[in-house]
Amino acid sequence: MNLEALFNAVIVKPIEQNEEMYGSIVVPDMGKDKNEHAVVVSVGPGQHTHMGHFIPAEIKVGDEVVLPTQGFTKIEHNGEEYYVGPENSVLARVKSTVAEALAQTEPLDESELISEEEFNKLEKQTKDNE
Repeated sequence: MNLEALFNAVIVKPIEQNEEMYGSIVVPDMGKDKNEHAVVVSVGPGQHTHMGHFIPAEIKVGDEVVLPTQGFTKIEHNGEEYYVGPENSVLARVKSTVAEALAQTEPLDESELISEEEFNKLEKQTKDNE
């Protein structure tokens, strides 16, 4: 990609959202105010304050972010759709998806597992102690 974000701008590529279907009827998202999720493809270096201090960009290329419903400019480049806007207008950064979190976890050893009977006994003891 040959788009480069300047100053405190970020360039993001929207993540395709699935349309709802009822039977064979597709229900479009027209008229719904939904925050859009996007992947950051370019980040400017940051911005200078009025006092001359430099504030570096917090968002990194590859981050998944949540955008506001308004405020980002939609552009098309090489047949692809992108949004450009100031970094401080991004609502949130998605830390990880459930699938990524599960992929990073390791299964428990057999020695760490307890039976349902043992669980119920521990649960009863906890209730009795309260």
